[in-house]
Amino acid sequence: MSTESGSLDLEKRLEGLLEQGTFAPPASFAEAAALNDPAIYAEAAADSPAWWGERARELDWATPFTETLDDSAAPFYKWFEDGELNASYNCLDRHVEAGLGDRVAYHWFGEEGEQRDITYAQLLADVQRTANALKARGVGAGDVVGIYLPMIPEVVVAMLACARIGAPHNVVFGGFSPESVRERMEVSNAKALFVPDGARRKGKTAPIKAEVDAAMGELKDLETIFVVRNTGIDTPMSEGRDVWLDEICAEVDAECPAEPLGAEHPLFILYSSGSTAKPKGILHTTGGYMTGVAWTYKAVFDIKPESDVWFCSADVGWITGHSYIVYGPLANAATSVMYEGAPDYP
Repeated sequence: MSTESGSLDLEKRLEGLLEQGTFAPPASFAEAAALNDPAIYAEAAADSPAWWGERARELDWATPFTETLDDSAAPFYKWFEDGELNASYNCLDRHVEAGLGDRVAYHWFGEEGEQRDITYAQLLADVQRTANALKARGVGAGDVVGIYLPMIPEVVVAMLACARIGAPHNVVFGGFSPESVRERMEVSNAKALFVPDGARRKGKTAPIKAEVDAAMGELKDLETIFVVRNTGIDTPMSEGRDVWLDEICAEVDAECPAEPLGAEHPLFILYSSGSTAKPKGILHTTGGYMTGVAWTYKAVFDIKPESDVWFCSADVGWITGHSYIVYGPLANAATSVMYEGAPDYP
C-alpha cells in the first residue's frame, strides 16, 4: 500500500470518529448571549481599529484617547497612546463607586478546607494598603516587582497594588523552582518581591521563603521581600530587606488613589517557561491588554456578572490566569472561584 493511499485511509477513519452533527443552542440562550448578532464580525473586519476603539471606551479613562492605533512604526504598534487609565481602578474602584462594593469578587477555597469570600470593597481596601506598602519601600512607577505566591487572594492583591502605582509585575508560576525565580528577578531588575512563608500543594507544605533565600543570593536591584503569612511555619527574615506584609500594611495609610498611566505604560512582564531555550519575557501594556481581556472575557465566555459565578482552573502564574482569573473577570465586576491547590486534590 502506498503512503498516499495509507494517508487517505487514515483520514477516512478519523472522519468516522468525528461528530458531524450541529447542535443549536436554545433560542432564549442565543438571544441573551453577549454575541447575538453575526453583523458584529463584519463590523470588526471592516474597520478593526475603530471597532477596538469602541471596546476600549467601555473602560474608564482618566484621559480619553483621541487616536486608536498608531501603526507608523509597524510592526511596533501603539494603541490608544495619548490616553491615560489605570488597570486597578478599572478592576475595583469603578465597581465600588457604582454600588457594587458588597459583590463577591472571589470565593476562595484553601486546600485544607478554609474558605474566604472577598468582596470588591474588601479587595480595594487590601490593594490600597499594599500599594502604599510598596511606596513606603521605595517602589514607584516603572519599578518591576516580582510575585511568587500560590493561589491565595494575596496574589491578586499584589498584582493590582502594582498596577495601581504603575509598577509592572512579574509573576512567577508557583510550581517553578526558586532558581527560576532568581533568574527572572535578575533579568527584569526587580526591585521588590512577594513570597509566602510557605505553600501547600497536595497535602504537603513547602518552606518557600527559606528556599527562595537559598537561591536568591545577592541581587543588586532587589531591595525588599514582602513575606505573606500563609502556612504559619517558621520563616527566616533578613533584617533590612524582608518585611511581613501584614505588619507593614497595618502601618501605612488606608487610601492610595490609582495613578493615571499612559495606555502604553507597561502593566506586567510574563516569562515563557524556558522549555525550549532561556525564558523570554513578554511585556504587556495597559490600554491594549485591558481592552482585549475585558472584551474577550465577556464575549467568549458569555458571562453575566450579576448572576454567574466563574471558575478558571489555570494558575495565575500563566497568561490564562492573568487574563481570566484576575484582569478579565474583575474588569467586568464578575464573581470568581479561586482554589489554592491542585484541581485533583483532595
